[in-house]
Amino acid sequence: MSFSTSQILPECKTDGELGIFDRPSAAYIHIPFCRRRCFYCDFPVSVVGDAYGGPNARKNADNSGTIQEYVAALCEEISITRKFCQSLQTVFFGGGTPSLLSVKQLSRILSSLDREMGIAKDAEISMEIDPGTFSLEQLQGYRAAGVNRVSLGVQAFQDELLKVCGRSHNVYDIYESVDLVQKAGIPNFSLDLISGLPHQTLAQWEFSLLAAVKITPTHLSCYDLVLEPVTAFGRYFAVGIEPLPGEEIAAQMYRLAQEILTNAGYEHYEISNYALPSYQCRHNRVYWENRSYYGFGMGAASYVEGVRFTRSRTRQEYYQWVKDLTSVNVENPMQLSDILLETLMLGLRLAEGLSLNAIAQKFGENILNRIWNCLQSYYQQGWIEITGDDGLLLVVENGESLPQFGHLRLNDPEGFLFSNRILATLFSQLGDRE
Repeated sequence: MSFSTSQILPECKTDGELGIFDRPSAAYIHIPFCRRRCFYCDFPVSVVGDAYGGPNARKNADNSGTIQEYVAALCEEISITRKFCQSLQTVFFGGGTPSLLSVKQLSRILSSLDREMGIAKDAEISMEIDPGTFSLEQLQGYRAAGVNRVSLGVQAFQDELLKVCGRSHNVYDIYESVDLVQKAGIPNFSLDLISGLPHQTLAQWEFSLLAAVKITPTHLSCYDLVLEPVTAFGRYFAVGIEPLPGEEIAAQMYRLAQEILTNAGYEHYEISNYALPSYQCRHNRVYWENRSYYGFGMGAASYVEGVRFTRSRTRQEYYQWVKDLTSVNVENPMQLSDILLETLMLGLRLAEGLSLNAIAQKFGENILNRIWNCLQSYYQQGWIEITGDDGLLLVVENGESLPQFGHLRLNDPEGFLFSNRILATLFSQLGDRE
């Protein structure tokens, strides 16, 4: 599907024109540059080696024609994007390794967003950073430009596991980077960890969790390794076969994370995410609540007016699209049944689950019965819970219908742990609704 120039040029829309879809107030910015490609990574990235970023960089990113060209294209895309009269409440720089950008380059992108769309004064502006890729001066510059939240890609606290993953940092770099974040005065920072790595033991996972808690970040993301076919790990390993941990060990890792982190005061607010009170990631909640958002840059996806579209995963094709203003990989507008399934899939990732009243209002009261028919067996197993508007658990007896108030949620940790099985049932039984 193609966009005409008139479709892409700035144009404000009214609430009436947007219909059931909200106005996007979040923007994801993809920065594709990395020192090297990690062995588990299938993201669209461009490897630049150790030349750019960090205190020991051989070349400043401001002098890199490759990075400068990309930033220029990114700002051009922002300028030609149709606007929806809503200032941005969240901005997220992901990658890749956004901390390979210079302060000047990051400031240019944020200035483009603010000029074209407006950035709210209290907006959450997040940035993914990797250990060993930035200096204190860089972080101070990022903060002055508006960044108020950073996510540090730690992954593990064992040098041998970091090496197995193909990471460009070591454990010493982790602690040095945390020290720089704290010196830069960025109190809101997250750590990323990965479980289920090759050769990883339960004891090593416990050590990494305890080490992370000792650092006291405001937020922690704990992801289970996913084998993607196009990655080095996807070629070398198979799920459940050594050196990868078996299914039971992987489940124990998930339960252990839930136990250690909640006991340390972190809220398990999403399947893979934990936060201290008031520090949930506002940007990522946009995805989980199935709200609209902009995406900019190579491989980035947008969700606007019920249409998802994804840009090319290569820089040259992305540049050509920005230059021509005529074509982009656009999926068909979503049917109501697709929107329902995505709403269920994303909303059930959250600890509070889904508002039953909102589901009934948006998709009709009858859909609650169909959802309940799918989930009753899981409710009886204790994997599904129903809560009132006050958050207290409700009991739904056999033969009773779901109430049209309160929330439907997965139990923590078992419901979260078996979420794929629950979602598969919903998709198989509700997918033919329309």
